[in-house]
Amino acid sequence: MHRDAPQQTALGPAPALAEEAAPCIDLAHLKRYTFGERALMREVLELFRAQSDACLARLAASSSEDEWREAAHALKGSARAVGACRVTEAAERAETLSAVALSQGRERSLQAVERAIEEANAEIAALLACDL
Repeated sequence: MHRDAPQQTALGPAPALAEEAAPCIDLAHLKRYTFGERALMREVLELFRAQSDACLARLAASSSEDEWREAAHALKGSARAVGACRVTEAAERAETLSAVALSQGRERSLQAVERAIEEANAEIAALLACDL
C-alpha cells in the first residue's frame, strides 16, 4: 500500500496521524466567526466546552442509532462553528457509522470523540488562560 494512501479499518478510514491531523482549534476560523471580538471568542469557546461535554454524555447514554446520530450531529455542528476541527472530524465519523459498525465499534468511536473533545478543551483552557 502506498504510504500516503488512507488506511482502511473495519469502521472506515483510519484517522490521520496526530502530526497530520487538523488543529484542535482553528483560530483563523474562530476569529472570522466572532468578527475578531475577544469577548465573543471567549464566550463561544466556553459555550462549546459545556456543549461538547453535554453531547458526549448524550452519546454515551444513547440507546438507539437515532439518538447516537442526533448527538453526534449536534456535536459536529457545535464543533464546526468554533473551528474545533478534530472534534468535527471525530463527530462526523461517529455520525456516519453504519448500523453494523456502530454495533461493533460504539465504544471505540465514543473514545475517539472523547479524546478529541479532551484535546480541544485543553487547548481552549490554554487559550482562555492567556486571554486569547
